[in-house]
Amino acid sequence: MTTAGFDHDLDPALFTATVTSLTHTFGDSTRRKVYLYLREFPGSTAQELAEHCSVHANVVRHHLDRLTESGYVTFDNVRKTTVGRPAKGYRVIDETFNAEGSVRRDALLVALLETALERLGPEAAERLAQDVGEEYGRTLAVSVGSVDPSRTVKEAMSSIAGLLTAHGFNARSEESGNGSSVVSENCPFGSAAQHHPVLCAVDRGLISGMLNGLGMERTNVTLTSRARGDSDCRVTA
Repeated sequence: MTTAGFDHDLDPALFTATVTSLTHTFGDSTRRKVYLYLREFPGSTAQELAEHCSVHANVVRHHLDRLTESGYVTFDNVRKTTVGRPAKGYRVIDETFNAEGSVRRDALLVALLETALERLGPEAAERLAQDVGEEYGRTLAVSVGSVDPSRTVKEAMSSIAGLLTAHGFNARSEESGNGSSVVSENCPFGSAAQHHPVLCAVDRGLISGMLNGLGMERTNVTLTSRARGDSDCRVTA
């Protein structure tokens, strides 16, 4: 092993998967804050973590789900009060930070996704990607906000940019003559989007679904993406 923790004969594909997995899992500042807090205070609940990170508890639960699915965090049922169901007390699984198991699983899931997209064909794959994005976007918006008929598209897109940033997209809102845009700097699909640009339709569907969930129905959105040769990854409403 080298001082960096990698073998000199490491398979380049596994190395790429390792970097991608770690970036997707810990590239978000809130997720890193959650993980580091759990190392110091095992048994913390989602509410305690939300207070520490100054975010909504549902945002913390999303990060906890991602850390749990990736094999870095687990939970036990703990009774923090005398009434109601036991809360989930979260803790890190292995403080030595061994990522190999989750990396291999992530690489397998990416391979499965790419094969599925190839067999579906570009048109069906893009429809599927947008449908998945819309459904997830509606669910995400409803979980953290209420429908406000007085909300403008500009206000909604600003809220969406903040919510996407909390979920690892590193997004920002911008105004132009074409309307209100959300620009994402961090693609959750990594290199898979470069090979399969149809995945970018998830972004279009995601923001369309979030607008719908926030009460902005029938709002048309357009998409540009670097994977498709554009200058940035932008959804405009």
